[in-house]
Amino acid sequence: MMDSHDTQALLARIASALERLAPPPPPPADLSTADAFVWHPERAALWPVPRVSAIPLTLLHGIERQRDVLLENTRRFARGLPANNALLWGARGMGKSSLVKAIHAAVNEETRASGGVVLIEIHREDIRSLPTLMAVLREAGRRCLLFCDDLSFDAGESDYKSLKAVLEGGVEGRPANVLFYATSNRRHLLSRDMIENERSSALNPGEAVEEKVSLSDRFGLWLGFHHCDQQTYFAMVEGYAGAFGIPVDPETLKREAAEWAVTRGSRSGRVAWQFIQDLAGRHGVRIG
Repeated sequence: MMDSHDTQALLARIASALERLAPPPPPPADLSTADAFVWHPERAALWPVPRVSAIPLTLLHGIERQRDVLLENTRRFARGLPANNALLWGARGMGKSSLVKAIHAAVNEETRASGGVVLIEIHREDIRSLPTLMAVLREAGRRCLLFCDDLSFDAGESDYKSLKAVLEGGVEGRPANVLFYATSNRRHLLSRDMIENERSSALNPGEAVEEKVSLSDRFGLWLGFHHCDQQTYFAMVEGYAGAFGIPVDPETLKREAAEWAVTRGSRSGRVAWQFIQDLAGRHGVRIG
């Protein structure tokens, strides 16, 4: 039987072993080295991005209302005023992620003298590490725009609970220097099958579905993106061609752009950009 001295020594060794096994708290982030970073949870580290691939705001056509709303929200955040987390949802290729990056670039340039805003990308598969990232950013010296592209959840996933806690709940809540923007093809971030499965298998179907659908309700801004008509598509193409100085007459530009859209089976900002890349290459014009 151990005496009190032996017991205390054993407890001290156990405590020491547990401290060695426990991961150390993440160090404060140094966000002074770049204006954009990618989060790597396996190392609890932010990797700097030397150059963000961003299109100027003036070249994004057909999404003027969404641009104005998100730009004003981001400007408020940059000035330390209340701002909302934003969900950009809807049609593929209509400029959701391009808008986020373009707005970050514009607002960061406007506020650079006061520290600016840093863009931090978190990949969809790393959403469960959000609490760790929040701990890293909480003491950061800059305001952080956290961005997740193509966010959605499928049946059997529980990562959405980490996102819910960060957006609104949790004991600590979202740090005042962090704002969260996400893009998704789904308005409620969940597949219809996932919602129906929850409704059919739950003891209380209404509550089970509400818990998951309420995830999108925690975004203060919902901005919808829809397929564009031909006039808007032509405006996108003409804007790109003029900005990059591609020497082609307007009628030829429209005819070739229309043919390109037919081969792609759709009209969108992405299709317009792909056409411009092809057109610029054929005319020997460098882009970027």
